[in-house]
Amino acid sequence: MSTDVAISPATAAPPGRPPTDATAAARRERWKRRAPLLPALIFAIIATQIPFLVTVWYSLNSWNLVRPGSERFVGLSNYADVFADRVFREAALNTIVITGGCVVVSMIFGIALAVLLDRQFFGRSVVRTMIITPFLIMPVASALLWKTTMFDPLFGLVNFALSPFGVETFDWTSSAPVFSIVTALVWQWTPFMTLLVLAGLQSQGKDVLEAGQVDGAGPVRMFRSITLPHLRRYIELGVLLGAIYVVNTFDQIYIMTQGGPGTASANLPFYIYQRAFLGFDVGQAAAMGVVVVIGTIVVATLALRLLFRTFAEEN
Repeated sequence: MSTDVAISPATAAPPGRPPTDATAAARRERWKRRAPLLPALIFAIIATQIPFLVTVWYSLNSWNLVRPGSERFVGLSNYADVFADRVFREAALNTIVITGGCVVVSMIFGIALAVLLDRQFFGRSVVRTMIITPFLIMPVASALLWKTTMFDPLFGLVNFALSPFGVETFDWTSSAPVFSIVTALVWQWTPFMTLLVLAGLQSQGKDVLEAGQVDGAGPVRMFRSITLPHLRRYIELGVLLGAIYVVNTFDQIYIMTQGGPGTASANLPFYIYQRAFLGFDVGQAAAMGVVVVIGTIVVATLALRLLFRTFAEEN
């Protein structure tokens, strides 16, 4: 005898589709994991995206604060003026020189110091602690230190150290402003690069180094063929993070050179500050800010793709 059991259409689950209760439970679980992040996401949108949209709107208007009532919509005219501005192009070149010089030189010094600090010697922990001190000093304080104590033409320590070579009253911040700014930035960012590379050195397997020594490789050959490829992702990460922060340099330029002489040492952030708060041209300053943000996003995206590709190859 067979018994037929009738299944109600309301209780039958469609084939290939999970039950409604399971779907709702999974959705609730996802929201439970995302809910703690919502306040941070909302704050980030309010603090970054809304001001950026306001800046984009200002960039489409001609507005000079010195002339009340002069605000009017001009479309992309401000962007055309920005790219035709000779000083803007000079500031962009200064930004590349300052950022590239600081990042490259500080990375070279960082690798050298990291290799030395990776060795065993008496007082190594104290030296490691002291060497990060410049990175912990406020940028304004470090800029004042280099301007008044190191680069002062009469009482500076740099001229005092170079006096046997005939350099006694050389005004570094006026005669070599970009070099002075890059020197101050290198002094501040070398500890960061050192710690990053040192972390990479300490993550290197000792068995690989021992195998290289057994094969008869010298220290230079081992560093070039074994250690340096292992440090590649750490170096790329340091260059990327350093460039993102150094490209926004303002304190050292404002304190040490005021962008001078003329605009010889003004980078893009400082030139935007001059146009907005000294020239009171809100429209062009906003257009410059939008151009800089877009350019930074493009460069950072390409750099991140290169970095992630390196991680994927290593994995």
